[in-house]
Amino acid sequence: MLRVPYLEHSTNKAILEELEDQAGGEEPLLSNVKRRKLSWFGHTVRHDNPCKTVMQGSVEGQRRRGRQKELWQDNIKEWTGLDLNSLLEKARDLDEWRKVVKSASLMSTSWS
Repeated sequence: MLRVPYLEHSTNKAILEELEDQAGGEEPLLSNVKRRKLSWFGHTVRHDNPCKTVMQGSVEGQRRRGRQKELWQDNIKEWTGLDLNSLLEKARDLDEWRKVVKSASLMSTSWS
């Protein structure tokens, strides 16, 4: 974007600072991911569609060996600090869910 030549040997940090100066501060990537993921969760909870069935359902059969896969709902629960019933209740009220999404996406940005 800045067309910095490779031979200039600029550090990533210096280039990122220059980009930020020119473009202004932007939302951190993880915060953006959290916001979008939480918004999608709320959207699927409020509507009756196949996505809701897939997200809240389980697959028949035996588990594979090894560590269990992390579920979408695990991230949502961790980021909001709410249990599944509270999440579903809050997600049904759009205004309340927007508050949850905003506060959770602004909290610490680590994947844990």
